[in-house]
Amino acid sequence: MSDTAAPVHFVAHITVNDEDGYRQYEKGFFPILKPFGARFVTYDDNVTVLEGDRAAGRTIIIEFPSEAVLLEWWHSPDYQALATLRQAACTTHSVCIVHGPPAR
Repeated sequence: MSDTAAPVHFVAHITVNDEDGYRQYEKGFFPILKPFGARFVTYDDNVTVLEGDRAAGRTIIIEFPSEAVLLEWWHSPDYQALATLRQAACTTHSVCIVHGPPAR
């Protein structure tokens, strides 16, 4: 596990299959995220693909104070309940980026 004081980034790419279901998920998302001290960095529905294939959809980046906090949010009962809406409405690929650039 990483240093608990190091910020980490959560990156998700979602392809929405059910707009109404995704809108329900969106409505509940920020109230559940806020108590964890996370910062919504950005999202993009039309990224510029420089190499490889990419499914249509939205790419999202969120910064958390630490990996421990990210995992606390991810596994929280409130988020897990909300995530069932996303899982039913979207195809999702998400990762936690823990390590910063190496010292030079």
